[in-house]
Amino acid sequence: MVTAAPGEDSSPALALVNTWRLSTTGEVDELAEPGEATEWLRRHDLPAVTLDPDDLSRLTTLRTAVRELLAALADDRSPDTAAVATVNAAARADAAAPQLGWQAGPLREWHSTRPGSLDEAVASLARDAIDVVSGDLGRLVRPCEAHGCVRFFFREHARRRWCSTTCGDRVRAARHQRLVVEQREASQQRS
Repeated sequence: MVTAAPGEDSSPALALVNTWRLSTTGEVDELAEPGEATEWLRRHDLPAVTLDPDDLSRLTTLRTAVRELLAALADDRSPDTAAVATVNAAARADAAAPQLGWQAGPLREWHSTRPGSLDEAVASLARDAIDVVSGDLGRLVRPCEAHGCVRFFFREHARRRWCSTTCGDRVRAARHQRLVVEQREASQQRS
């Protein structure tokens, strides 16, 4: 299991985007199979419905669209209009309605009109993506700066540049190796 990038615990949309990544052995897709996707939904407290290939396609299409929104935000550009349309359509997949709860006083809660459905899951993910890109967290979205990493994270510390300590260690090791080689070459040229 890969360490969660900063922000994944508070944003399921960010976690969704990071289900596709690159590793030393190639591409990793946590949503490659319906069973894996169902387990991912369950781990993120979303309705863990049994997915068929069309359902899986809906989820991965949403992931691609949300990735485009985060990339556009990080690059300070406008996203592809199809990505915006995909996220908006997913957000409308399940209407949510306010419900009154009463725990030590009145409390307004939003509840799905299609609880336990894939529509609830994709709508929840899309709404979270909209909240991220249009809210205060949007200014914190960053792509990992490690070579070969495609994950995003919330940069909550000004000095943070990587999505994980693994990526940071890889960058530092590569920088050290480069310095060793440069020093060796400089030493050989002086000889």
